[in-house]
Amino acid sequence: MAADLPDYYFRVRENGAFVYRIDVENRQRRIEMDQIATVNIRNGEVKAHGDRRLGPADEAAIADWMEARRATLARRDIDDIRRTIDHLNLTAHWAQSRATDEMLATITDDLLLAMHDLRSVLVRKKADRMTRDRS
Repeated sequence: MAADLPDYYFRVRENGAFVYRIDVENRQRRIEMDQIATVNIRNGEVKAHGDRRLGPADEAAIADWMEARRATLARRDIDDIRRTIDHLNLTAHWAQSRATDEMLATITDDLLLAMHDLRSVLVRKKADRMTRDRS
């Protein structure tokens, strides 16, 4: 099993991760996880844990993880938006075919405001892109 374990473990948190070095080469043959750093994915900051110094292998592993994590998060963002489109379509079908007047009364204003806000943002961003593309 020890050969199958990676050298590093990244405990994901909201803004990044805690980075642990995995050690199985000890007397008890237990898996030891030694925290070596904290990573902030938003601003790219990497802080060594305590008084540690990160070596080139540590820095390379962290940089690789950050690149892969950013790609994963970007894919998830797009997937979430595509699901939102599906939900909007399902909501339209629900409103047309199954919703009662009472159900519609409870959600109509909130949904219309959210859709208006989204439409405003999308129209403004599209106009900005069109203006920039013409320049």
